[in-house]
Amino acid sequence: MKTFKVDLHGFTAELPVIPLPSGVNIAFFNLHGNVALTEHCGKELSKLVSDCDVLLTAESKGLQLTHVMARELGHPFYAVARKSKKLYMQDGLEVAINSSITTGREQKLYISRHDAELMRGKKVGIVDDVVSTGNSLLGLEELVRLSGGIIHKKAFVLAEGAAAERKDICFLGVIPLL
Repeated sequence: MKTFKVDLHGFTAELPVIPLPSGVNIAFFNLHGNVALTEHCGKELSKLVSDCDVLLTAESKGLQLTHVMARELGHPFYAVARKSKKLYMQDGLEVAINSSITTGREQKLYISRHDAELMRGKKVGIVDDVVSTGNSLLGLEELVRLSGGIIHKKAFVLAEGAAAERKDICFLGVIPLL
């Protein structure tokens, strides 16, 4: 199997190259179950968002990453955008987003009233594992706006393809679209 090696501020990861249904190949990054990688990335990213009051992420790969970051920053809570509406979210907010590079279809993101209130009037750091097309990021930005929060930082482990040229985000490493 072909792989792509990336340095994440001192942690080298060997990513498998996999084809997507669209015909594009990606260097697949997966934090799930990798404690050492998640801890390292969370600690490094927390340095980049240390002036944020609260963090927001989307399920699922951003969850454990943001948990580490919130712990490092001493935040007792972080906000989570879910991809399905849970029972405790009936009075929350939702936004529709165009497909991301990995899902290939329209999605909705939901946050609870608690998480919306957590962001109101606060400097919010948006966190996720990879930014590519930016469609998921647009949805998270809209949830911050609807909550009355202030988008302060946008932090990712990896910027994929042209996303690495964006000036409004911070990240630990770059991967190509192959």
